Amino acid sequence: MEALLSLSFDNLSSYDQAKIRKGLRQVEGLLAQICLSSSSSPKTAAEKRRSVIDPGKEPPPRKALNELGGDPAFREFFKLQDGFEWNVAMRLVNCLDRLLGKTNDGQNDLLIIQTLDLIQGILLLHPPSRSLFSRELYMNHLLDLLEPINCPAIQSSTIITLVCALIENPQNTRTFENLDGLLTITSLFKSRETSREVKLKLVEFLYFYLMPETPSIPSAVATASVPAMLQRSPSKLAGAFNNRTDHGAGRKRADSESDTTKTTEEKQNLLARYLNNVNDLVEDLKESTPFGGVLV
Repeated sequence: MEALLSLSFDNLSSYDQAKIRKGLRQVEGLLAQICLSSSSSPKTAAEKRRSVIDPGKEPPPRKALNELGGDPAFREFFKLQDGFEWNVAMRLVNCLDRLLGKTNDGQNDLLIIQTLDLIQGILLLHPPSRSLFSRELYMNHLLDLLEPINCPAIQSSTIITLVCALIENPQNTRTFENLDGLLTITSLFKSRETSREVKLKLVEFLYFYLMPETPSIPSAVATASVPAMLQRSPSKLAGAFNNRTDHGAGRKRADSESDTTKTTEEKQNLLARYLNNVNDLVEDLKESTPFGGVLV
């Protein structure tokens, strides 16, 4: 796996578009191998029906999250991501930085979108990598991509990437706020030049932003079968390796991070500096609970 990562990193570090594209495909292929079941696994009834209707074209089924813990390839990949040398998110963000320095053209825009898509995937597969976006440099990259000069496809992909960077990470949200991220989001929303699709994604982002913050994710118990690195991962991913949780450790973490979190009311007041109808958003959020959460 190190050889595959090394080859892709060499291409991602290039300034040549063809090599960057090749590096992105290599990373995508590696992630696909980890996330998709092998063709030798038994097919479900639905998969058998697809193979009859469209033989040879059906994609491999995705692995369930609770299956990842028993996958040696995923465990090896996760462990490698915990170090600097093989961290994919860092390489992708640095690649994004180089792409931002190039002239705007169709091919460069496609590479930016592909890079953002892969960043989304790696942040979900390896949540500790989200800590990169607590740094102003990397958060600024995302805010720069929300500028009106960028095409709607880039803006939409950036909004999704921003959610992946902020989810269950209040420290990143504070960085986003300190860099006037709310001003960037609301200015784009108010602009007449912003496409309808982007505005819909901006509304979804605001709903997400107003949700209560939950930093006290239960930690996985550090055992021989559960690496200590998973103690920093979300509960679902940690649960893929161990169903037990250390509630005492979770409470301790909550106490140490309580000063970095904000309530919905606090974020509502902050957002109200830039947007007039925030109360309506909060009331709608209370009624519909689009993300399955409860406002407190």
